[in-house]
Amino acid sequence: MATLYVRNLPDDLYAKLQELAASEHRSINAQVITLLEQALKTEAQQIEDQKRQNVLKVLEESRQRRRVNPADFGLPDSTELIREDRDR
Repeated sequence: MATLYVRNLPDDLYAKLQELAASEHRSINAQVITLLEQALKTEAQQIEDQKRQNVLKVLEESRQRRRVNPADFGLPDSTELIREDRDR
């Protein structure tokens, strides 16, 4: 198992951590691990939610796009081009 050292931890933050650990009947070490796990789960969930929102946004944009007809731009229909090529 890895070891993590935290330098220059503010005293007030350490005191809050001690209080929280005591109220949860945990050691400071166990409390820090629990807090890190919760933070990482929350972060991972937010990232997943953001990805899901991006996918939904792209799907919505693609639904709202108007289908482009080549004839609108003066371009020949691809079906006609294929038929012409086969007739050669």
